[in-house]
Amino acid sequence: MAEKTQAGEARRASAKALLELAERETRGKLKVFLGMAPGVGKTYAMLAGARALKAQGVDVVAGVIETHGRSETAALLDGLEVLPRRTVDYRNRTLMEFDVEAAIARRPKLLLIDEFAHTNAPGQLHPKRYQDVIEVLRAGIDVWTTLNIQHLESLTDVVHRITGIAIRETVPDKVLEEADDIVVVDLPPEELIRRSKEGKVYLPENAKRAVDQYFKASNLTALRELALRRTADRVDEQMLAQLRQQGIEGPWPTAERILVCVCSHELSESVVRVAGRMATAMKAEWLALHVKRIDREMTDRQTLRRTEKVMRLAERLGATTVRLAGRDLAIEILAYAKRNNVTQIVIGRSSAGRLDELRGRSLSAALVAQAAGIAVTVVAADGRPVAKPVAAIAAPRWSLAGAVASVLAVAAAVLIGFNLERLTPLPNLSMIFLLAVLLCALRFGVWSAIGAALLSFMSYNFFFMEPRNTFAIAEPYELFALLIFLVVAIVTGTLAGRLREQADATTDRAEATQALFDFSRKLSGAAKIDDIFWLLASQAAATVKGKSVIAMHDGNDLTIAGSWPPDDQLSTSDWAAARWTFKARQPAGPGTETMPSARFQFRPLIAAKSVLAVLGVEPEGSNDSLGDATEAALQSMSEQAAVSIERAQLVEDAARVENAAEGERLRAVLLSSISHDLRTPLASIVGSVTSLRTLGDQMSVAERADLLSTIEEEAGLLSRFVANLLDMTKLEAGSIHARRDWVDIGDVVRGAVARAQKSFPQRKTDLTISPGLPVVRADATLFEQVMFNLLDNANKYSDAKSVTRVGVAHVRDTLEISVRDDGVGIPPDAVAKVFDKFYRVAGSDGRAVGTGLGLSICAGFVKAMGGSILAESPISQNRGTRISIRLPITAEPDLPAAETS
Repeated sequence: MAEKTQAGEARRASAKALLELAERETRGKLKVFLGMAPGVGKTYAMLAGARALKAQGVDVVAGVIETHGRSETAALLDGLEVLPRRTVDYRNRTLMEFDVEAAIARRPKLLLIDEFAHTNAPGQLHPKRYQDVIEVLRAGIDVWTTLNIQHLESLTDVVHRITGIAIRETVPDKVLEEADDIVVVDLPPEELIRRSKEGKVYLPENAKRAVDQYFKASNLTALRELALRRTADRVDEQMLAQLRQQGIEGPWPTAERILVCVCSHELSESVVRVAGRMATAMKAEWLALHVKRIDREMTDRQTLRRTEKVMRLAERLGATTVRLAGRDLAIEILAYAKRNNVTQIVIGRSSAGRLDELRGRSLSAALVAQAAGIAVTVVAADGRPVAKPVAAIAAPRWSLAGAVASVLAVAAAVLIGFNLERLTPLPNLSMIFLLAVLLCALRFGVWSAIGAALLSFMSYNFFFMEPRNTFAIAEPYELFALLIFLVVAIVTGTLAGRLREQADATTDRAEATQALFDFSRKLSGAAKIDDIFWLLASQAAATVKGKSVIAMHDGNDLTIAGSWPPDDQLSTSDWAAARWTFKARQPAGPGTETMPSARFQFRPLIAAKSVLAVLGVEPEGSNDSLGDATEAALQSMSEQAAVSIERAQLVEDAARVENAAEGERLRAVLLSSISHDLRTPLASIVGSVTSLRTLGDQMSVAERADLLSTIEEEAGLLSRFVANLLDMTKLEAGSIHARRDWVDIGDVVRGAVARAQKSFPQRKTDLTISPGLPVVRADATLFEQVMFNLLDNANKYSDAKSVTRVGVAHVRDTLEISVRDDGVGIPPDAVAKVFDKFYRVAGSDGRAVGTGLGLSICAGFVKAMGGSILAESPISQNRGTRISIRLPITAEPDLPAAETS
């Protein structure tokens, strides 16, 4: 049994492999017909296989096929459906491009797309055809395509060395690695050369030139080897994937991990491609690392663009890109390598001289010396001169203003020295020149300080050392002193310049940190989604020093939810990029591989479950590269905004759910109330009427009078119930407006008590009204209804023989009206709820009395008149309830004087 368990564990499938398999099941299958060169028959083989599937009933459609005038290839298109191409006008030419939207709308089982590495005309959805293929695969459509080995990204420099021809149309290695099947279409080099000479590869006018320049036996043999090797590697990867999926143990390759160091000089691209080929050959994971100095800020846009270009190349080749900051490059690189189990480091050979290497300024030499246990591969420049690198460390920048400042500062030092010599003899004027060096360093940086130091060296020698007005030096000790001065000036100026640059870099980082802090603080106080959008738009525009726009999906399409500066217009290409970003969850626009012709660069705001919106930015000067600091700030703001938007949506959803639940509760209470408060009076009325109709002649006068009295009472109850419902409906709709006339509240209360005594004749009411009450502004009709509801409430919740006490008194600046009963009172936990709609307190029999609308209507009417209402219970001996109303007393109106005759 134990042996079976162990065997089962040994054959347990790799979770990662199963996840990759599940992901592949959701998209279409990609089959690549790979050849060593044009003319080997890739398109022919693809069409022949497609016709065989067509004969079996498979829905096959030709998306785009390039026959290049070959009749035997064109003949294979007979019987296949061919999608119409999209026409594009470009530079006075009409180009025919693959229509991605039409292909996805047609949704065939298998789509044929020729020339995988083709570059699309500007203005298309994607700049490259392989990106169109990826879009089709995401739609669940199988694709067959063709590719020549020289178009593979990592092999372009190798192909250039073999053939002498630069390849401009490339496909990332990662795309080929994710292909489900690769078919090598092979021909012997001699056969391919013969076909080319016969004009079966290119048209006759181009065939001879192709044979002389490209179709050489040596070139084709080398390309053939590359194609076969790459296919063999792919077959090996597929075998290992199947073994992992089935849980079969085997001799897995060792876990190699490669780290390539990226900077901005021209050798970096070759270094990245070498690392990509090494990773492919060893089936290893690899990382591209860019480190910048924390004490220097990269400001040169051309350098930033070069660095970003190399990092994007590494991403296309399948690397994971990492950006770090530190003081010592070698220490930072090795520390990261050790933390992430890197086994090999690949770096370009530094262009530093032998002296610099001895002084420890060569990064490659430092890594070789310090990389204990990690292999370091140094890539040379292949015989070409290596440009001076602008490495991940930003070197001090020379500027014209700094050069002019150094000249002016030294000239000023010379004039000051001449004037001081006339006034008083000084033993050493070199301090004046040293001051000039320090001023240049603090204002314009290191290079200005070095220039000032050299000019000071020559000026001091020429104007102030004997013999004067020459560069000759009379005494050896003066030469020594002059050299010491030069060294001190350069060192002091360099340190001061570095200090200034560090201070500037620290200031920039502090401003970025403060901006993020301010954004976070403002974001925490934004309760509405619109506020979050406008805050993000303004902050993003300030960060990129340009424009920003936010688009949100309204259920039908994307709409502009915020922008800065305020604008509600986007171009067609911008809308297309925004929609693609929202759908694919990937950035689009300038600086990306999708729709680079758009003005705005869009990035998704992704929450836990979905894309909430897309943020578009247009940097100042239409600069594609945003820089590390700006990218980090935008990423942080996007993530914070996404969390805040999701939080605001959850709050709104919770409020809607709560309102819906409250509505359901009120509806249930209303139905329950109606079922009781309508049915009971109606049943009494119907019963009384039936008795009168059937037994009227047999009843006495007293009995008939009693039935009629019952009908009258129950009809009154129904009338009050319907009136309460109508009043509550008016209150909810806001259609009740108090007139606020000058009213004598004593008279209104007397009228309400008299009305209540007619409705409840068995009830005794004690009315106390203080003399000399002022008039108040109120609505007499509404207030009488309030008093009647309060008296009705006292009648319901107290014994019929008890006394209801009503009082009206002047209390400070208010008029207080109270209604008190001696009933069972209100439970303490229900005192604050008695004015809520449909809230009812159970009577002595445990059943809720009334509809729960009377006191709620009272509260609404009193509030409309500017007053307040309060319930208190118990009053004495744990019994009784008092409800008090307070109306504000304002200045009494001036009464007109009596007219005299």
